[in-house]
Amino acid sequence: MSLLTIKDAATGALELSTSDAAEIAAALAPINVRFERWPVANLPAGADAETVLAAYRPQLDAFMGDTGAGTADVIKLDSSHPQKDALRAKFLSEHTHTEDEVRFFHEGAGNFIMHVGGKVYDAYCTQGDLISVPANTHHWFDAGTEPHVTALRIFTDTTGWTPHYTGTDMSERFPAVTG
Repeated sequence: MSLLTIKDAATGALELSTSDAAEIAAALAPINVRFERWPVANLPAGADAETVLAAYRPQLDAFMGDTGAGTADVIKLDSSHPQKDALRAKFLSEHTHTEDEVRFFHEGAGNFIMHVGGKVYDAYCTQGDLISVPANTHHWFDAGTEPHVTALRIFTDTTGWTPHYTGTDMSERFPAVTG
């Protein structure tokens, strides 16, 4: 189940906690974060990347046509991945990108945590969630110590996905809230 929590960045006071998809989308819209629920393709567990991409091609084509994105791929991360700890560390520090970060969760879950306007928005995304975090938004991602996620990544220009770390301790002060 998807979950959004919003906290005051200075005090940590909880301002909102909701698992309602429409409320999540409405709460994220003012910071220009797109949140949608897409139907999940009926694929066997652990389907390969090509199969996952093909299953979502109609939605991807429509989304990329609307946003100007040019390419998509699939990232799979689970607890058996030999570099899971290094990958987690890379995503866990607060950073920005020069293009939108778009993910659709086919399997598993993870937290996109955004630091915007004195608030911390923790979007726990699960199977069927699409999230688009705008370029230059301070954020981090956590799939946990035992990750399980298969997600489509949508890019305008893959070179724009390079993380630019902010050097803050926000991700340590606001660890992910899981659903």
